[in-house]
Amino acid sequence: MRTEILIYDGFEELDAFGPYEVLGEAGFDVALVTHPATDRIVTARGAIVVPHRQLSDRAELLVVPGGWTKRPPKGSWAEVQRGVLPPVIAQRHAAGARIASVCTGAFLVAGGGLLEGRPAITHWNDVDDLEAMGVRVIRDARVVDDGDIITAGGVTS
Repeated sequence: MRTEILIYDGFEELDAFGPYEVLGEAGFDVALVTHPATDRIVTARGAIVVPHRQLSDRAELLVVPGGWTKRPPKGSWAEVQRGVLPPVIAQRHAAGARIASVCTGAFLVAGGGLLEGRPAITHWNDVDDLEAMGVRVIRDARVVDDGDIITAGGVTS
């Protein structure tokens, strides 16, 4: 399955590299991608990552990592405010990609309108903010599988 993990400045390292390792070991065709194209991304902890390529329009599974608790100037909160990634995620979903978010990556998915009225979960510390976006938060869930969209409370979920 062609799988792309969408990385952006301030993403949480484990939220991307955990799925990258597990999905790769399971035989998925996995790539770290960006939108728009860039030569490097700086993670939440300052590591520099060189992406494989730009986000394609052929992903079957798009994984959206989180990275935001306390709303730093980089990370998923900043990306929701910037407004570029949420509609791109929604476009990939409309084209048939399954979407999976890890932790606060759910906010990028919600920002694209994909979680409105749907069940979902995010990091326990941020569930009120997700609920305020019109999402039906399942507070005691670790993972919520709503068919074509899966959300996880964290990378260990």
